Amino acid sequence: MYKIDTSSNRISRLEVKRFTELGFTERNHLQEWLANEPEALGEELLIIQKEFDGFDDTRERLDLLALDKDGCLVVIENKLDDTGRDVVWQALKYASYCSSLTKLQIVEIYQAYLNRYCSGGDAKALICDFLDMPDLGEVVLNPGNRQRLMFVAANFRKEVTSTALWLLGHGIQLQCFKATPFAMGEDLFLNLDQIIPTPEVKELMIGITAKEAEEKSTEFELKNRHKIRLAFWEQALEAFKNSDCDLFNNINGSKDHWLSAGSGVRSCPFSLIFGSKEARVEFYMARSLTEENKFMFDALFSQKNDIETLYGEPLEWLRLDAKKASRIQLSKPIDGYDKDNWPEIINWMVDNMSSLEAALKTKLVALNKKLKQGVVND
Repeated sequence: MYKIDTSSNRISRLEVKRFTELGFTERNHLQEWLANEPEALGEELLIIQKEFDGFDDTRERLDLLALDKDGCLVVIENKLDDTGRDVVWQALKYASYCSSLTKLQIVEIYQAYLNRYCSGGDAKALICDFLDMPDLGEVVLNPGNRQRLMFVAANFRKEVTSTALWLLGHGIQLQCFKATPFAMGEDLFLNLDQIIPTPEVKELMIGITAKEAEEKSTEFELKNRHKIRLAFWEQALEAFKNSDCDLFNNINGSKDHWLSAGSGVRSCPFSLIFGSKEARVEFYMARSLTEENKFMFDALFSQKNDIETLYGEPLEWLRLDAKKASRIQLSKPIDGYDKDNWPEIINWMVDNMSSLEAALKTKLVALNKKLKQGVVND
């Protein structure tokens, strides 16, 4: 690896180091780095425990336990300068132990992690937020035998890579990341490179197994939920077409719990949310730049009284300071999967989305002009 010096138009080689010679340890350093920056492993992961030892009849403990965006458990094993011979067998044992964890147990494991390392928090809400699901009742955690393995080390022995490739060929989801520390003067750098499977091989494997995975994915609960949503959105969209609100006239039904329509401001849609326990109408500010979303929210919040007068009742204003997006919404508790309730829910959505669009329409036109001009601090 080289450092680029633009002033001299030259490159300088970074010095490859060993973790041990730098004084780094597996638990206090590599593990902590990944626990606090899991996206370094190439995807969004939610770390739910470290040094997890909650297995019956054994004192063994895995390094990091995480959830991926599909709700699958990910066992992450970290080794410093060498994997050793037994890391694969060790991780397979951990995956087998974790395969029986229930949704309730996973929530409890994450809650214990939050209480110990993060000064508390609501595990259920954070899991739902990470998986973009409206409530925990709709979340499927640790499905089937879909536990995943990740190995991180500076050096992988041949017996480890050979076994890993054999397991990949037999449908075990695993990845190997080569971790290399570099130095230039007093500056230290870390490179994480996925070596198994390589990106090209991974794409090929995804293509080969996609049909097989689709056929195996027969969870009745998930399929039933998708059917319910499709049926609900079909009725809701028909009601919107027969109303004065034309936002959703060109929108098709979906198996998702949400439908979005353009507001005239890029990446800031009006959305309908239909869950098993809640219905919601919202204006969602999700532009790529956080400061633009907060600028829009603050500008609208400064006109709160006027907007709520036009709307007809108080709204829920969620700036969400710790997140990129912000939203303005109104929610309603429901029993969404009782079809007898659908006419009432749909009428509520039509009325309130019509009111929300009317209350924000002129404000959004003015804000959109400022955004296009690059003004985000007036």
